Amino acid sequence: MTGILDKERIIAGPGFNRWLVPPAALAIHLCIGMAYGFSVFWLPLSKALGIKDAIKCGPDVGFFAELFTSSCDWKISTLGWMYTLFFVLLGSSAATWGGWLERAGPRKAGVVSAVCWCGGMLISALGVYLHQFWLMILGSGVIGGIGLGLGYISPVSTLIKWFPDRRGMATGMAIMGFGGGAMIGSPLAADLMKYFASPTSVGVAQTFVVMALIYFVFMMFGAFGYRIPETGWKPAGWTPPPAQANNTMITQRHVHVSKVWGIPQFWLIWMVLCMNVSAGIGVIGMASPMLQEVFGGSLIGVAKKFGELDKTQLAAIATVAAGFTALLSLFNIGGRFFWASLSDKLGRKVTYIVFFVLGGVMYFSIPGSAAAGSVALFVGAFCVILSMYGGGFATVPAYLADIFGTQMVGAIHGRLLTAWATAGVLGPVVVNYMREYQLGLGIPREQVYNQTMYILVGMLVIGLVCNLMVRPLADKWFMTDTELAAEKRLAHEKAAASEVQGSGSASDAVSPAVVVIAWMAVGIPLAWGVYRTLQSVAKFFN
Repeated sequence: MTGILDKERIIAGPGFNRWLVPPAALAIHLCIGMAYGFSVFWLPLSKALGIKDAIKCGPDVGFFAELFTSSCDWKISTLGWMYTLFFVLLGSSAATWGGWLERAGPRKAGVVSAVCWCGGMLISALGVYLHQFWLMILGSGVIGGIGLGLGYISPVSTLIKWFPDRRGMATGMAIMGFGGGAMIGSPLAADLMKYFASPTSVGVAQTFVVMALIYFVFMMFGAFGYRIPETGWKPAGWTPPPAQANNTMITQRHVHVSKVWGIPQFWLIWMVLCMNVSAGIGVIGMASPMLQEVFGGSLIGVAKKFGELDKTQLAAIATVAAGFTALLSLFNIGGRFFWASLSDKLGRKVTYIVFFVLGGVMYFSIPGSAAAGSVALFVGAFCVILSMYGGGFATVPAYLADIFGTQMVGAIHGRLLTAWATAGVLGPVVVNYMREYQLGLGIPREQVYNQTMYILVGMLVIGLVCNLMVRPLADKWFMTDTELAAEKRLAHEKAAASEVQGSGSASDAVSPAVVVIAWMAVGIPLAWGVYRTLQSVAKFFN
């Protein structure tokens, strides 16, 4: 089994179709992307014992007591810690094991990711069954979080090497899958919980088991679909741009991952990603209450503020807000592919300038559109913002490959994801605490987000300045030819598939039908997820 997973065994021979690699990456990213949709479990889990109504814990039961209690239901705020752990562990595990991934290869990393993510869900199912929250923290939070990190970065280096002519588009396709995972997983989980629900169970444990098995099959197909190109491979008819000719921001050399902590450009790009993500992730979690509090009854044609609405009216505007959130998720996903692909034309640095300048204008416009009562301008601004939030994730791997080279870009990307872990704390804290502070001052609900928007503009200005400071690396940071050769040996790179397969004519030619089937395998579930999301979006427009 180890031999099948070894990096030497996945070198593609002549005739291999590189378009088989993106669906393999999507198969993994669509599964681990369910991390975004885990909130669909919070409400049922908060009534796991009471079924219809939660059995509330006494005032003497604190957070640590909730980890082990089996006599009362968990609070939603407690369950939310799993969401935090997902992204903290994603960043830290990607940074820790990124170097190992480069040497072990994407197939082995993909298999480990599948075992961790799906095994973590099975442990969580046991935690729900025994009503032990510490098992859920260990399963999905810690072990699953490690699977998230490895799965997220597993295709980056491989796709960039297969698509040197379209780096942004290639990584955009895969990372689009991570954004789309919740679009498939959330409605699937809701349907499964409804199916398994009974007078004695909310159906979450059984749903975890079924989804873990489905995800494991998909992720293993994805992992075994990974192939890496032969050394020196390039697309037919494509010639690498001459160094220093028309784009000094794209290097032909390579930096070792062990050096990046000391390189100023790495920290500048770290800040670029952190500020872009902090601004976006801060509003994602508050998008639904923000729309409801700002526009109140006007969302359903009632001339009342949010605090004046009755329960029926509150339920009606909550449905509208759910459609708004679904609309944002579509722009988040579409932006990942659109902006990353556009960066191949504009260049990565210019693309981020657009993110920060246009994003700053959008955030700055929101208080004005809210005061004018213009739902269309308010929603439009957030749709553009969320497209650039997703676009930032998808563009940054290509940015790193341009600046630091492709040899260890997966490992470098892993270390950069610590910026995501930081932003996952920073963004929500700024938005949530500023909201509470403004409410405490007695400011009307429809105005409590105004100052927050200006703070987010400030974050984007910081990101813009850092991006403008990014320059090509000095020669001292790059590996010498001797160091690069040594690293290639450590990474078990062979010049050609024939060196491993023992044949001078090793071929991996595949039928076009196989490529079509591979894309259908990931395209059909994604299309179903988009359809279900559009059903929610329709409620917003209605």
